[in-house]
Amino acid sequence: MNPLALSLIELGAVVFSLGLLARLAGRIGMSPIPLYLLGGLAFGTGGIVELEGMQQSAHLFGEIGVILLLLMLGLEYTASGLFTGLRRSWQAGLLDLVLNFLPGAALALFLNWGFVGAMVMGGATYISSSGIAAKVITDLGWLGNRETRVVISILVFEDLTMVLYLPVLTSILAGVSFISGLTTVGIALAVVSVVLLVALRHGHRVSKAVHSENSEVFLLNVLGAALLVAGAASAMLVSAAVGAFLLGIAISGATSHHATRILAPLRDLFAAIFFVAFGLNTDPASIPPVLGWALALAVVTTASKMATGIWAAKREGIARPGRLRAGAALVARGEFSIVIAGLAVASGAVTQELAAMTTAYVLIMAVVGPLAARYVEPLVEIVLSAEGVVTKV
Repeated sequence: MNPLALSLIELGAVVFSLGLLARLAGRIGMSPIPLYLLGGLAFGTGGIVELEGMQQSAHLFGEIGVILLLLMLGLEYTASGLFTGLRRSWQAGLLDLVLNFLPGAALALFLNWGFVGAMVMGGATYISSSGIAAKVITDLGWLGNRETRVVISILVFEDLTMVLYLPVLTSILAGVSFISGLTTVGIALAVVSVVLLVALRHGHRVSKAVHSENSEVFLLNVLGAALLVAGAASAMLVSAAVGAFLLGIAISGATSHHATRILAPLRDLFAAIFFVAFGLNTDPASIPPVLGWALALAVVTTASKMATGIWAAKREGIARPGRLRAGAALVARGEFSIVIAGLAVASGAVTQELAAMTTAYVLIMAVVGPLAARYVEPLVEIVLSAEGVVTKV
């Protein structure tokens, strides 16, 4: 069979299978991310069947998936909203950073993965999954709860931290010198500052530049702009993902809502392929040796995320049930953790064991997160009833 036919058949089979996995995930009430990763493991290096034709296109499609994930995340925020959230949540955000970055970094150092491995694993354990958290909050009807504002503020702080973390990580992975690294970070800070300033004062102009009443033209404008900005950012070692995120922030108003609606199907498609592509490049045989460590890390970081949410909600005067709901909503890890690990693996600067560890960790946390959120409230009601306390939000 010629290579083109093989690639098309394999791509079609993968996309169709992703649809089946997403349907299954919806029926059992969980995120599809773990199933996408398992699908990649089953048909990648060392899997049941190795899809050779898929390997060529998966990397590029995966990169587009990351760009669309971050673009859509940026569209959810405005520059003024980001600053407001930062002022409101900086203390809880710093606590979140310390409690959840350190476990991953410490384990990487213990396993002799070096400073680079520590930076990667620290980022992977720090960042919550905004996508899973948003879905959990919506599905469980928590949108009107007081603690939801606390959760969103912490997620905003995490996203802003990633804007600075990703360029630093990119520099480290590229193996640049200390001076070059400082230069890259300086460029990243300058770019972020300029884009946020433009978004604050001229966001309407950016929106006008990409807006069109014609859906086809609008889609091409936004997608083309996202790829251009992401490519330019990558050329400056600022990270393509950060560039897409900042463009999303700069687009505001009705244009932002229109872009979210029209890009959502593309985001879902390419993001799903991204998770599969990560699984394709991870040998399933490398997971059992690190599974115990991944489970231990999952226990520690579940507790640390719960502690973050409880402390932040308590500062806002929220009762115990709301505090526990806030902590549970932050538990899940997902897309960002895989993005971080994907950057590291693609650079060749880390061991394949790290990819296996991240895969196992995200598989666990993407399942534990929604389950913790779903069952924390009934558990609290049982405990409070046993104590003779009346439950209040």
